[in-house]
Amino acid sequence: MRILVVDDHAVVRQGVVRLLQTIPGSSFAEAETPDDAFAAWAGERPDVTVLDINLRGGSGLEVLRRIRAEDDRARVVVFSMYTDVVYATSARRAGAIGYVSKSAPADQLLTAVRKAARGESFVDDELAAEIAAVRSDGDGDPVRALSRREIEVLRLLGDGESLADIAEKLGIAYKTVANTMTRVKEKLGMDRTGDLIRFAVENRHHRLSTAALGPDEPA
Repeated sequence: MRILVVDDHAVVRQGVVRLLQTIPGSSFAEAETPDDAFAAWAGERPDVTVLDINLRGGSGLEVLRRIRAEDDRARVVVFSMYTDVVYATSARRAGAIGYVSKSAPADQLLTAVRKAARGESFVDDELAAEIAAVRSDGDGDPVRALSRREIEVLRLLGDGESLADIAEKLGIAYKTVANTMTRVKEKLGMDRTGDLIRFAVENRHHRLSTAALGPDEPA
């Protein structure tokens, strides 16, 4: 089995390779940036790709979309620090066959890769339980997963405020606003700022105005 491991931290890549070497007949390629990842995938055509969401210079979700646009049978397991249901949902919508958080037991990544090679989907146990809970509540709206700060920024963005104006109104740094927007794009499965602005404008009088404010940002 040929496996491509994509992560911008060498120590993580090496750890994943050591873990997956227990799969008989496995061989590996590695990449750390979005462009290198797609080039490696195109050159190797691996049986399974293990892909992080946060990459130096871009989003792993965009890499995933490029791969799936090229080959809709490509099998990609997202291996990410994010444990929120919304990230797993975004990854699955982008075409991932599996999602495992980096806090999950190591054997779950092994299981995900083995299942992916057989064309079977997998989500780690903790996330699977959370997804089931969300479905049982009948509420899969990713907006519900946004924090108080993220909702506030989106509302102001939808009102036509600039990033500088939002920073001034909320009493936070410009960089904090920019980082918040990046995080919201990831949570909502968006790659372009223009798409986020359009979403904020279209939903400012409905989903964003009626959304219960989520938890405060961590200190």
